[in-house]
Amino acid sequence: MTDIDGLARAARLDILFTGYADDRVAGTVSLLREGDRVIIVDPGMVPGRGAILDPLAALGVSPADITDVVISHHHPDHTVNIALFGEVPVHDFQATYQHDVWTSRPADGVELAPSIRLLATPGHTPQDLTVVVGTADGVSALTHLWWQSEGPSDDPYAPDRGVLREQRERVLTIADRIVPGHGAAFEPGPATPR
Repeated sequence: MTDIDGLARAARLDILFTGYADDRVAGTVSLLREGDRVIIVDPGMVPGRGAILDPLAALGVSPADITDVVISHHHPDHTVNIALFGEVPVHDFQATYQHDVWTSRPADGVELAPSIRLLATPGHTPQDLTVVVGTADGVSALTHLWWQSEGPSDDPYAPDRGVLREQRERVLTIADRIVPGHGAAFEPGPATPR
């Protein structure tokens, strides 16, 4: 697949908080580092801000070190804590936002670092993106195409089941590991919902 041609394998991926969707809802929050880029992905709903800030501090990273924020889509459970990270660029499926500047661009293929790319992957919503990360351990996909390892098979919010399936198949062709929107990272296999 051409989506990851030339993707380096030099980034570091740390999962700061593993999300869930049950009686309560919290998003999975991740930290990506490569070169001078320090990127937070999906700083959304968590039990308290310490659920994001404490793991960051344990890694020796302060909020002032963050260079970029990426959101997989615009639901509050993935966005409500963006302001913890100051005035850095925020990336989504259609643009980069900083201060009062809205810079439109499609997400597909955007390179944030040699090992970190954005892919437009509509599925959970029409505005979804996936962050593809090359690490020494392989390629990870931070995505809301799956909520957890078991799916759900039929995402109740997906407006088009065919598009969701198509994007899941696309990501499965490139990812050794999936970091889903509301669950623990997993290695995809035959039982992974398509």
